[in-house]
Amino acid sequence: MDDKIKNKSNNSNTSNTSIDNLYRLDGRVSIQQAVPFGLQHILAMFVANIAPIFIVAGASGLTTEQSAMLIQSAMLIAGIGTLIQLFPIFRLGSGLPIVMGISFTFVSIFCYIGPVYGYNAIVGAVLIGGLIEGCLGLFARYWIKLITPIVAASVVTAIGFSLLSVGASSFGGGSGSEAFGSATNWILGSITLICCILFNIFAKSYLKQLSVLFGLVVGYIIAIFLGVVDFSALHGSAIIALPSIMPFKPEFNLNAIVSVTLIFLVSATETIGDTSALAATGLGRDATLKETSGSIACDGFISALSSVFGCLPITSFSQNVGLVAMTKVVNRFAIATGAVIMILAGVFPILGSLLATLPDAVLGGCTIMMFGNIVISGLQMISKCGYTQRNITIAALSLSVGIGFTQVPEIFDIFPHIIRTVFAENCVAVVFIVAIILNLVLPKNMEAAAASKEASK
Repeated sequence: MDDKIKNKSNNSNTSNTSIDNLYRLDGRVSIQQAVPFGLQHILAMFVANIAPIFIVAGASGLTTEQSAMLIQSAMLIAGIGTLIQLFPIFRLGSGLPIVMGISFTFVSIFCYIGPVYGYNAIVGAVLIGGLIEGCLGLFARYWIKLITPIVAASVVTAIGFSLLSVGASSFGGGSGSEAFGSATNWILGSITLICCILFNIFAKSYLKQLSVLFGLVVGYIIAIFLGVVDFSALHGSAIIALPSIMPFKPEFNLNAIVSVTLIFLVSATETIGDTSALAATGLGRDATLKETSGSIACDGFISALSSVFGCLPITSFSQNVGLVAMTKVVNRFAIATGAVIMILAGVFPILGSLLATLPDAVLGGCTIMMFGNIVISGLQMISKCGYTQRNITIAALSLSVGIGFTQVPEIFDIFPHIIRTVFAENCVAVVFIVAIILNLVLPKNMEAAAASKEASK
């Protein structure tokens, strides 16, 4: 009898330890516990991962078959990039639970380059721009001091605010949808959001952290009954297929390269913000130089690899940073199972097509709170920096200019096209530039400088 009680106690302790390991980077967790968390991360970003492909392919005049090939490559590259972020190779990767996917930041410039210079010029520009960003990451120690904590905190806050409209757009059914804002989308988004909240309140133990997955599953089932899930893409999907290497021969157009490289610098800024936010919210500490450097290097070099498969640049996904902020689950093995699911979706296109049937409204119901968490994380980071006059000036002015000006993009009309493309609708880039400039020009101790000036009178 005593032996049975001891065995029960030991099993309980082992189970509790395994659950606790979900909140540790390198804790050992069972595959049964890991897979749901990995799947939750992939579902949270899957639609956003393939959406840029549809937009750019359509603008560039690619065929349906070419678009399908690029989507397959996007899933494979996103999975590989995530694995390298989780488990660094040489100096590539941060070692943090960062999930990678196709970047939306480049869509506007690609929609200009594609029709003017052709999709091959996009591929060539991604190859060169990715290599440049990767090298910047490797040598980050020479310039990273420009990114002080208050600059990083301002960028993270801007990322959160920039995503709020994305979440709202998904909630309404997806930008450009004929049924945008319909009663059906409102019902789906609301039910999904309520399910996430209720599951988080009533679920026990670590299961609480699967609230997003629960909401997605319930919302998806209801969407099927409402007849808004489109399964038509499954009929033409191959069961298994290997991605093509160099399906588009790169063309190196100087205008395209310069434009895309500038956007890569913006992407690097977002990656710095995501890395800072993830370390702060998931691990309760600042990101190290090694982690930030590896994160940017992975961002660039894997984007260059993506071009080899004819695909677009990848970057860290803020959606998943928000998910970590909500759940605090940072276990690398758990998130790696999601990366493996992405790779399988790249090799088995029918799996990717099935995941792509997730309605936007269902996704919006889950992500709206995740994006709000990023805003709160940024504000917490600002608070941690301290409310000195200097920090308040940097944060307040960079956020007001960055978010305010990009709400009225016409204000940039006097600038050349490249400037408008980079900054007019990208509040993160504007916040970053303004915060960097203020950080360089403002006195290190504004209070002391003001007091000294007052005393001299």
